[in-house]
Amino acid sequence: MMYWNDHGMSGWGIGLMTLTVLVFWALLVAGAVVLFRHFARTPPPDGPGEPGRPDPEQLLADRLARGEIEPDEYRTRLDALRAGRTPTPR
Repeated sequence: MMYWNDHGMSGWGIGLMTLTVLVFWALLVAGAVVLFRHFARTPPPDGPGEPGRPDPEQLLADRLARGEIEPDEYRTRLDALRAGRTPTPR
């Protein structure tokens, strides 16, 4: 009666085979999730001029257009932005 006992595989062999298959599928799914998250994330903004992030000078011009600041304050703040310093509060 050759091969009567499933090619000699015992309970340990079946259990090890089941565990190996489960680990294989878990690693495959985890790898797919990691790759999806890596390629789906957006890079952090680096500075002005980047898409999706308004330019500081444009924000200042928008505030002037909405009437939030006066033209004198606009010029002072614009000069400060271009000089690379923060304006002093009045």
